[in-house]
Amino acid sequence: MSPDHTRAPVLEALAEYRDKGRLGFTPPGHKQARGADPAVREVLGDAVFHGDVLASGGLDDRRTRGRVLERAERLMADAVHAEHTFFSTCGSSLSVKAAMLAIASPHTKLLVGRDAHKSVIAGLILSGIEPVWVEPRWDEKRHLAHAPGAEDFEAAFAAHPDARGALVTSPTPYGACADLRRIADVCHRRSRPLVVDEAWGAHLPFHPDLPSWAMDAGADICVTSIHKMGSGLEQGSVFHLQGDLIDPEILENCADLLGTTSPSTLIYAGLDGWRRQMALHGHDLMGRALDLAAEVRAAIEEIDGLHVNDRDDFCGPGLAADFDPLPVIIEVDGLSTSGYRAADWLRRHHALDAHLSDHRRISAQITHADDHETTGALLTALRELAHAAPKLRPAPPVEVPRGAELRMEQAMHPRDAFFGPVEDVPVGEAAGRIAAEMMTPYPPGIPTALPGERLTEPVLRYLRSGVAAAMNLPDAKDSELNTVRVVAERAAPTTREDHP
Repeated sequence: MSPDHTRAPVLEALAEYRDKGRLGFTPPGHKQARGADPAVREVLGDAVFHGDVLASGGLDDRRTRGRVLERAERLMADAVHAEHTFFSTCGSSLSVKAAMLAIASPHTKLLVGRDAHKSVIAGLILSGIEPVWVEPRWDEKRHLAHAPGAEDFEAAFAAHPDARGALVTSPTPYGACADLRRIADVCHRRSRPLVVDEAWGAHLPFHPDLPSWAMDAGADICVTSIHKMGSGLEQGSVFHLQGDLIDPEILENCADLLGTTSPSTLIYAGLDGWRRQMALHGHDLMGRALDLAAEVRAAIEEIDGLHVNDRDDFCGPGLAADFDPLPVIIEVDGLSTSGYRAADWLRRHHALDAHLSDHRRISAQITHADDHETTGALLTALRELAHAAPKLRPAPPVEVPRGAELRMEQAMHPRDAFFGPVEDVPVGEAAGRIAAEMMTPYPPGIPTALPGERLTEPVLRYLRSGVAAAMNLPDAKDSELNTVRVVAERAAPTTREDHP
């Protein structure tokens, strides 16, 4: 019997909970909004609390005999052509860690693209997995990293044949996509699994004009954030599995090891409802989003001083393999200002929040939720930004290193550097020292420096000049970067350890 995608098991169970007037002497303590603070109820509405019930012993019985979550996950797997799907209410930051633990263990190697999200670095620190860094493809003209290619992973496996598998990020937050089919082939010829951090690709399975998504491209595990490009609630993530290289029970156990024992049924409901929406209407919704994005891109290109990055900018030899047009990446350096100043101006003068902002770009992501009203407001704001640009000059310069200068020696394992003896030193004395913290421009959340890397003057100049220009470094102990947390000299190795 084919799955019935008109059903939504989590939503149906929540409706039944309400219809039967269940009375819980269990958490959550607000008891269906009755005990919630009146001001909170006024802002959030009671529907939020009505959907917030105990997952086991509330949404389902104490032994989960209704299989509510299991049925919802099976429907999700079918909708996106996976063999197994697992819901997470802790975001893809948890899901990717579970995937890493399922294929590697402490002191074993994992090939990882160095353009990975900070959650991957956190996974290395927590697990003790040894990273073998695979260099991204650096666009010197646009100061932008694209995912490594299949040849890069081939070379990394040749140098480290004992690596347990590979992890690649695709799409990037900028919409650039890797050649996942070829990377999967590189892994599978060695019977090694491929994990794809596809947090930005929840929409990809639902329209043929979008880049191929990880399961269709042959990946073994795919992690995706439904709240990013889908319509789930924040923290709503799923991870999918196929093939026989990873035991689904091991993956589930790893997720259980990291996940909460009090999952949010609100987030489950958002995941369940989004799957039904996409399974029934995804092609039409994504088709309209693509048409709208094309209109927006063309209109922005007509604004003096702005340029929208497109396939010709991102794809080609030594660059990305494919391109998602929905993250609309706008170059603002033609206005002689920075993305930081442009984003701040848009928020202050138009109550409009750009997603990414860096020294030369902002991002305005288009999803199936947008229409001509929302994009019209965006275009109006961008035209006024161009008119107001003289007031935003000169933007403080950001000293972006060449691609080769961004790469630093991994002098210690990230875990050893993070948990070992540390000290804080003035930034002027940090070059040559081993970082004991992540320093991550956010968003998009890709660490420029991470624990165990030997800091260099070009990277420190980049970060310091970035902070002066309004870059956000939320994970550094000193977000202004007057000081840097480094490995204490008595604990640092006197010679380079044999770490990848």
